[in-house]
Amino acid sequence: MKLLICGGAGYVGSHMVRHVLEKQHEVVVYDNLSTGHRASVPAGATFVHGDIGDAARLARVFGEHRFDAVMHFCARSLVGESVVDPYIYYENNVGNTLTLLGAMRHAGVDRLVFSSTAAVFGHPVSDTIDESHPTAPINPYGHSKLMVERVLADASKAYGLRSVALRYFNAAGASCCGTIGEAHDPETHLIPNVLKAVLGQGKGLKVFGTDYDTRDGTCVRDYVHVNDLASAHLLAIDYMAKNEGAFTFNLGNGEGFTVREVIAAAEKVTGREVPHEFAERRAGDPAVLVASSQQARDALGWRPEMARMEDILSSAWKWHLEPRY
Repeated sequence: MKLLICGGAGYVGSHMVRHVLEKQHEVVVYDNLSTGHRASVPAGATFVHGDIGDAARLARVFGEHRFDAVMHFCARSLVGESVVDPYIYYENNVGNTLTLLGAMRHAGVDRLVFSSTAAVFGHPVSDTIDESHPTAPINPYGHSKLMVERVLADASKAYGLRSVALRYFNAAGASCCGTIGEAHDPETHLIPNVLKAVLGQGKGLKVFGTDYDTRDGTCVRDYVHVNDLASAHLLAIDYMAKNEGAFTFNLGNGEGFTVREVIAAAEKVTGREVPHEFAERRAGDPAVLVASSQQARDALGWRPEMARMEDILSSAWKWHLEPRY
């Protein structure tokens, strides 16, 4: 099987590339390196520097290769930035995706796995979120992802495009070999910021809110290892071979960890103290966000293999001790 992985130099995308290569498939990585890293693309993958909004560049790539399917990881993903500058989120996340879909249709490629997000749900109305939970995004980032999901549903009916949108909760961890990991600028995710605090890097760790109605007063979030996300994407390719239509699946561990529990697990894994300070709640932060991934388990046969927080942190710690980029 030959796959085009758009955004394959990014955090989740690069782990996807490694997983696909390990399964002996061919990979072309297409990335503009605006947030990705050329050094994260494993040997064995063909790299093409390009933007998914560049129709001519995409046409050349599709003309040079016959792809069985496309995986789409390209997106701007900073919630705060999306509120301040929504135009670039709709232009990049929605407009450029339409350009990619047009190139796929012209080339006769009819299978797409789309990287979506739990941000499509907005404020939760239940502690555990399944696919039937109302979608009501509260920021342009979430809106842009939900718009693409709706485009894919319409494209299925109009053009016969088969697609799977995978809604991540909190992607975390790094490759077990330690050669690729999470490196965002700015870094907004809890686990890398916890480990940076251990190493004395960054601006220092703040815990926002200690008075939530949770078991220790801090927010509960569902963390899923990046390698488990990668396995779900490949299973989605197999699913589309047997099923027509546009599908959405939630991806999470199905259980949550509080901020205090993540800090305690990090201290256990690293053997060091995690310096941190407490601050007021941030506006819009729900107390609990936990996924139900039962549909992904039933339909795709997906099972997270690294569900323990200590395992997730151990892989991330190995990367942070010696980052390659």
